[in-house]
Amino acid sequence: MENGLVVVLVIAVTVMVAPGLWWFPLATFLVFDLSMLGYARSPAVGAAWYNAIHTYSWPTVLAVLAILTDESFPTVSMWLALTALSWGFHIGIDRMLGYGLKLPDAFTHTHLGWIGQANGRTRKAPGSHES
Repeated sequence: MENGLVVVLVIAVTVMVAPGLWWFPLATFLVFDLSMLGYARSPAVGAAWYNAIHTYSWPTVLAVLAILTDESFPTVSMWLALTALSWGFHIGIDRMLGYGLKLPDAFTHTHLGWIGQANGRTRKAPGSHES
């Protein structure tokens, strides 16, 4: 639910920062999933790359930079803010849909649990017991 709130707030702030660019978070949504290219190497590398991009830390850094540069470089500040907002939008949607940070053993194993279905049932983590 809190990530749904993040998504709503991102769109609201995007409209306040650049009303004509309300669509920017939607247009750039898939850019942040390029981090999944690490899975071409291995699940561990893929998880590391994915997790490095899918954290709220980097959009927060960009947002702070946007605030600090607003007076001196307003155009740069606006684009930093829009990028931070788009990034936060992407992470919020992912988390809202249950796509958490990846564990190094499999793409479908996240800190929020397993993604998807296996044999019609939700997969359990290795070593867990069914009740």
